Amino acid sequence: MGIVGSTIKPFQNTAFQQGKDFFDVTETDIAGKWAVFFFYPADFTFVCPTELEDLGEQYETLQGMGVEVFGVSTDTHFSHKAWHDTSDKIGKIPYAFLGDQNHKLTNSFGVLREESGLADRATFVVDPDGVIQLVEITSEGVGRNAKELVRKIKAAQYVRAHPGQVCPAKWEEGGETLAPSLDLVGKL
Repeated sequence: MGIVGSTIKPFQNTAFQQGKDFFDVTETDIAGKWAVFFFYPADFTFVCPTELEDLGEQYETLQGMGVEVFGVSTDTHFSHKAWHDTSDKIGKIPYAFLGDQNHKLTNSFGVLREESGLADRATFVVDPDGVIQLVEITSEGVGRNAKELVRKIKAAQYVRAHPGQVCPAKWEEGGETLAPSLDLVGKL
């Protein structure tokens, strides 16, 4: 069953975020907003801090686009805080980290590696209706690119705001879009 186009399931997870106390996040907190759920295998690892830092560098841009960001692993919110307090890269990240030690959120997105209890390296973009619009899953050793994620979210937001239009490959904001029709069949 495809996950793109499906609605996220109810959840409640405790978060850690720089400058805040621990707090709970549920699906109602993102209702009416765009959200990124950025799953990674574990705190205190190797590829994870590089891509989490990269995403942190795009956080202000994403916030300006109306997008909230959540880093998610099967660690606890306490582990997230400890990592934040001891890592230069993680210590400067402004977005929230969700603890998922019971694996419910990771399971509901279908990215739990049951044999290890860790999450896959996976990104989900959820629209304001709670519908998953984008999914990216990579192997353990392949980090993601936050600038490309921003580009994809801009495309998803454009398509949502402009029914009947689609964004071709390598589309950048302000670029030409397509209006699918019989007139285009065989001409692209």
